Amino acid sequence: MQRLAMKPSRLLLATAGLAVSGMLAATNPAAAQNKMLTIVLQEEPGDFDLCQAMRSAQGRILRQNVGEALTKINPTDGTVTPLLATSWQQVNDKTWRFNLRQGVKYHDGSPFNADTVVKAIKRTYDEPKLFCENRSKSGIKTGSITAKAVDANTVEISLDVPAPILPVVMGNVTMTHPAAPTDAFQTTKPIGTGPYVFDSFTTGQDVNLVRNPNYWGKQPEVEKARYIYRKESAVRAAMVKVGEADIAPTITAEDATDPSMDSSYLNSETTRLRIEAQVPPLNDKRVRLALNHAIDRKALQGSVFSKNELMATQHVVPSIAGHNHEIDKKVWPYDPVKAKALLAEAKKDGVPVDAPLLIVCRLNQWPGAQEAQEANMAYFKAIGLNVSLKCIDGAEHSKMNRKPYDANRGPILFQDMHDNNNGDAVFTVFTKYGCDGEQSTICSKELDAVVAKATAMPTGPERVKLFQEAFRMIYEDIVADVPLFHMVGYTRVGKRINYKPSITTNTEVELATIGIK
Repeated sequence: MQRLAMKPSRLLLATAGLAVSGMLAATNPAAAQNKMLTIVLQEEPGDFDLCQAMRSAQGRILRQNVGEALTKINPTDGTVTPLLATSWQQVNDKTWRFNLRQGVKYHDGSPFNADTVVKAIKRTYDEPKLFCENRSKSGIKTGSITAKAVDANTVEISLDVPAPILPVVMGNVTMTHPAAPTDAFQTTKPIGTGPYVFDSFTTGQDVNLVRNPNYWGKQPEVEKARYIYRKESAVRAAMVKVGEADIAPTITAEDATDPSMDSSYLNSETTRLRIEAQVPPLNDKRVRLALNHAIDRKALQGSVFSKNELMATQHVVPSIAGHNHEIDKKVWPYDPVKAKALLAEAKKDGVPVDAPLLIVCRLNQWPGAQEAQEANMAYFKAIGLNVSLKCIDGAEHSKMNRKPYDANRGPILFQDMHDNNNGDAVFTVFTKYGCDGEQSTICSKELDAVVAKATAMPTGPERVKLFQEAFRMIYEDIVADVPLFHMVGYTRVGKRINYKPSITTNTEVELATIGIK
């Protein structure tokens, strides 16, 4: 498969973007002199709830800007530093005590204290009408966590199982406002404790943040930030090129053509096709193996995926503790002959391999997402499967991504991209693969037992070894996925600012780290 050339329509869009951008920049010469940033994103969030801050669409705007957690995680090594909590101590194997930063206020002037932490924990984990991404990414089951105020500035948080890395987990739980609705996500104006206040939102146009004059910490240099949306990567890149925008956090490899402005880096995302492994014919392991042998990953690499992306065998990047480097040597080889033989064998045993299969993709989840699934569909059709493709927006995709699943959904291959930049496999394995995992389509009691044992272990070699065994089981014994690639991010940064993209850029753009030249 050859590298895709730019389509004429894409070239026209890029040219139009440059022309429009140039006119706007010319009419706004003060833009280069002020401390307002414009950030151009590829998709608009379906909501603006702080309990969704671990989702990339929301996180690029809200995380570390509007909302904050008790702790902050260093994505390079998983170490934890104070944020809204200044220190913490382990009370027993299931309970930690957090000492809260005093004098912190929410943007509306409400005090941040132990009672608000208790309410935020309850809203994140125990409200049945909310599915918070922060809950999902933390790896904690609903109903298994409790929080109680010891005094105004001290809170104890407990799990119903051993909690050796709870301070790390709390880095994923943004402290929502105590008056936030408990039966619906916030879709207009979230109220947090962070260095920026959510100022305004116009559907389909922009989101605006302004610097919080009453922030408890150091005042950042950037005074205002405006977020706008453009679906085409070429247009986003062009806007930064001419100065209409300052940052395009995600652009395609083919648009990253200016070394003076563009950066590439292995980000925290891994993409796969999640297999509905309990729905015929996908409940047959031979069919799941056939799907994996049907895809020529080497051909995808450098065409619809960047040549710098790494073939994946598991749903966490290599830097995460628990990643199994041994199975990285066993990428399923492209073997359509074997794939057809597996399907024929299954059909002989009565498996309905001719049943219609549906690939569900999320529009603009990454640049080229739809093209990638069109290529996969062609591979599956080539081995005789009856496959079609449906691409949906982020809000509908989010609903389909979690339980309860539609009982009549049929056999689905679900495009899923997952980021784990928190240093530990616990933030992936339970949610994605546990019997009770909110985004899991498999159930293995043997796997659950290994994961439970790993989760109870303190950080160290034994914990790592157990999670490595869990990933081996998922890949070799169960064949739960069609793993695709560990993704590489491409970011374009304008020349009037100082900002270094990193593994976190896909899920957050922390305004306080940006300087104006």
